[in-house]
Amino acid sequence: MARYRGPRGKVCRRLEYAAFESPKFSNMKKNYPPGEHGPTQHRRLSEYGIQMQEKQRVKYTYGVLERQFRNYFKRADRQVGKTGDNLVRLLECRLDNVVYRLGFAPTRRAARQIISHKHILVNDASVNIPSYQVKPGDVIRIRDKSKRMELILDSIKKTREENTPKWLKLDKAKLSGEILHFPEREEVLEEFNEQLIVELYSK
Repeated sequence: MARYRGPRGKVCRRLEYAAFESPKFSNMKKNYPPGEHGPTQHRRLSEYGIQMQEKQRVKYTYGVLERQFRNYFKRADRQVGKTGDNLVRLLECRLDNVVYRLGFAPTRRAARQIISHKHILVNDASVNIPSYQVKPGDVIRIRDKSKRMELILDSIKKTREENTPKWLKLDKAKLSGEILHFPEREEVLEEFNEQLIVELYSK
């Protein structure tokens, strides 16, 4: 399973964005870029730099690598509708993101781990591919043998069903969730400017 393994704090500081779900990255003590000249350097990004920064924010938020992200964009561009909306929908429908949105894991990284260790069932079949694309009608649940995992129980205790995205239905008692429909752009709370990414790849 390919994933970013580098220093996450530096990524958040460089992008000026909490790209990871852990609270320690959303409350950075150093609000300037990493490096020797970070505190004194005042960067003025070019148009290309702004577009690249937005792409990096989305890429790190969903935990995909460069080649994966480009492939998602190509798929989104081939689909009917706005390319930016299609891109966000494809990323939201990744299984690791859905497991995180349902509250079965505290972060997307943790969600990828429990998926790769075969703790998740999709329509009662074991799926260990974090990038698996879910669709309306799919039922995602915790495997019976894994329902007592401390990571999952701690995460689900902090989850409130009313805070679950509208396109998902959560049953906390059964540790299961259902995909009601594909997410609309307004149902994704992250304040991405996906149009900048479309402009970047359209050059």
